[in-house]
Amino acid sequence: MKAYADYKASGVEQIGTIPSHWTTAGLKNIFRIVGGSTPQSGEAAYWDGDIVWITPADLSKLTERSVSVSQRMITNAGLNACGSSLVPEGSLILSTRAPIGSLAIAEREMCTNQGCKALVPAKAVEPIYFYFMLSVSTKALNLRGRGTTFLELSGNALGSFPVPLPPLAEQQAIAAFLDRETAKLDALVEEQRRLIALLKEKRQAVISHAVTRGLDTAAPLKPSGIDWLGDIPAHWEVAPLKYLTTFKSGGTPSKTNLVYWDGDVPWVSARDLKTATITDSTHHITRQAIDDGAASLVPVGSILVLVRGMTLAHSFPVCIAGVPTAINQDLKALSPRTGTDGAFLAWSLRGLAEQSLSRIDEAGHGTKALRMEAWTSMEIPLPPEPEQHVIAEALEEKTEKLDALTAEAARAISLLQERRAALISVAVTGKIDVRDAMTSEEEAA
Repeated sequence: MKAYADYKASGVEQIGTIPSHWTTAGLKNIFRIVGGSTPQSGEAAYWDGDIVWITPADLSKLTERSVSVSQRMITNAGLNACGSSLVPEGSLILSTRAPIGSLAIAEREMCTNQGCKALVPAKAVEPIYFYFMLSVSTKALNLRGRGTTFLELSGNALGSFPVPLPPLAEQQAIAAFLDRETAKLDALVEEQRRLIALLKEKRQAVISHAVTRGLDTAAPLKPSGIDWLGDIPAHWEVAPLKYLTTFKSGGTPSKTNLVYWDGDVPWVSARDLKTATITDSTHHITRQAIDDGAASLVPVGSILVLVRGMTLAHSFPVCIAGVPTAINQDLKALSPRTGTDGAFLAWSLRGLAEQSLSRIDEAGHGTKALRMEAWTSMEIPLPPEPEQHVIAEALEEKTEKLDALTAEAARAISLLQERRAALISVAVTGKIDVRDAMTSEEEAA
C-alpha cells in the first residue's frame, strides 16, 4: 500500500506525521460530548421502559461495532428524573470508566449512564472512521484517566483528545477500506476460535473416554449400575469419591495482621487455578501464618478443586499442587488414599466435570457452591492402580499434543489481532493512502 506524497508534523506524538492536507483537532471540535446518569434504582416507575440505557458492561459484552439494546432499559420518567440526554443514531458511545475505551456506534436513539460518554457529530463526519480511530486509542485514553479506586476519563480530558481529521471523502474511503480488510482478518480469527473450540471438545472427550472406558477398546465391559456412567471395563470397580481420598479445607489468615502476608508461601485461590500444576500464586502468606495456625499447608501432589465461586457456573477447575501451598476457603485439597493414583484421580475429576457441575447449588448472594455430600458421594470408575498410572501417562501425552495445537491457534489469533490493530493505526493516521484501494481491488477482480 503506497504512502501519501507529502506529510507534515501533526504536533501530537501518538499520531506522528499526517498527510499535508489533513489537520488535527480535539474531539470537542468535532463532536458534542454528552454525559450520562442513572435513575434512582429503587423507583420502579423509572425502569423497564423502552429507552436504551447503555453502561460500560453493555459495551464490554459487544461482539459487533453497533449497539441497539441494553441489559436494562429506562422509562421517560427515569430519563427526565436523572437528567440524562438522548443521543441520536450514529453517535459514538465510549466507556469512560471501568474500563476506559469500550466503544460502539449507536444504531438507534439512546442514552447512557455516568460510566459512558456519547460523541454526537457536530459536523459532517464519518462515524465509522472515528470508531476505528478510537478503537486503537485505548492506551492513550487511559493515560488521560484519573482516579485512585479506578481510572475515569473526564469530559474535558476526552474533549481535548487530539485526533487526525482528514477530509470527509477520505474518512469515508478509510472507513470502507478498513471495513473490508478487518472483515477478512476477523474471519481468520473466527476460524481459529472455532478450531480452539473443537480442540477443547476433543480434549474433554479424550479424557472422559479414558477415565470411564480405559485405553483398551477390546476390553470386555460390564454394567456399572450407574445410569449416567453406563458400562465400564469388566475388571474395573466403582467407588464413591470420599472412599478414594481425604479432604482438606482452606482459609484466609487475618488481613489486618500484616505479619501474615507478603511472605514466600503460595496461598492459592480461584484466580490461580489456570494451570494443571500449581507452583505459585497471586498472593502469598508468611511462615508465621503457618506456624500460628492461621493457615496450613497441603502437600505436593494434592489435588486442588474449586468448591465455591462463580467459575462453577461454567467450568470445574482441577489442579495439582506442585509445591507445598496454602489454599483459601473456596478450595478443597484432596489427598488420594492408598490404591488411588493422584494423577489418575485428577484426570477422572476433569473427565467427569459435567457430573461435578450437576451437583452445584447457589450459596449466598447467588454464588455457586458444590453440594459436598452429593459430590463426595459421586461414583468414580476405578481400574487397578497400575492401569490408573498408565491411563494418567497416556492422557498427559495426548492432551499435551492437543494443548500445543490450541496454543498455536491462540498465537495465530494474537498475531492476527496485532496485524488488525496495526492496519487500523496506519490507515487512520494517514501512513498509507487507501483512496484508490477499492478501485484497485475492483479492477483486479
